[in-house]
Amino acid sequence: MSGETVTSTEYIKHHLQNLTYGQTPDGSWGLAHTAAEAKAMGFWAIHVDTMFWSIFLGAMFLFFFRKAAKTASVGVPSGLQNFVEWIVEFIDTSVRGSFTAKNDLVAPLALTVFVWVFLMNFMDLIPVDFIPEAFARWIAPLFGIDSHSAFMKVVPSTDPNATFGMAISIFFLTLFYSIKIKGVGGFAGELTLMPFQAKNKVVQTALIPVNFLLESVSLIAKPISLSLRLFGNMYAGEMIFILIALMFNAGIVLGTFAGFLHLGWAIFHILIVTLQAFIFMTLTIVYMDMAHSEH
Repeated sequence: MSGETVTSTEYIKHHLQNLTYGQTPDGSWGLAHTAAEAKAMGFWAIHVDTMFWSIFLGAMFLFFFRKAAKTASVGVPSGLQNFVEWIVEFIDTSVRGSFTAKNDLVAPLALTVFVWVFLMNFMDLIPVDFIPEAFARWIAPLFGIDSHSAFMKVVPSTDPNATFGMAISIFFLTLFYSIKIKGVGGFAGELTLMPFQAKNKVVQTALIPVNFLLESVSLIAKPISLSLRLFGNMYAGEMIFILIALMFNAGIVLGTFAGFLHLGWAIFHILIVTLQAFIFMTLTIVYMDMAHSEH
């Protein structure tokens, strides 16, 4: 939308729309020009910006941590080595405090989840127009993308598809280890013999449907709450940044006030960015611990 005059509503909608690629109703494949076109593409549409930034940030995480590992020294450590060692020690302490079983996967999983989610959240601190404007002005024309299709959301965690994808991955891992550690019978017993119990076999059998309903709801609620918590907090933060950005075009007085407001919210948002990554990691550890615990 570079160089165009838009209303406040159009500005907000443009910043909240993903760069979506999929099959249009006429059977052709391409980028959606509007939110309605993106919706019409259905389930198999791909949010190109979410995929790009999440993969890019994941690759950046692997690159710098691998570099720190390869150049690690027992002598005077570099700044990167100090930083990586501090994060690893923090994750190790968190895992030791929340995970009571033995599984070599949990600590690397927690490290990956924390750093990856933090990096995705951290993109919210970049000015809302900086990357989208650069994309629309310089990159989109190289790929034949017109200004009306040049959407670019740079915060993957504001896309529920990304947060649900991560949460479902954790959910499947939890199911896998629940069955692996407890067996099919043990896992089925947890779903049908708790929380209500009775010594009388007939009564216990009658309670199985109730227990199964309650435990199933509790089980399914885990990935839903895990994903929606991250998505909701980051989406709300992004929306506030967008609303503050609108004030910069409302005159010098409101523009100056918006500058201070933007700085204050950015400083406060650093806490939210870090806290949401920590919560996602901690719940991942807790769910894995529950999967390894036999009741």
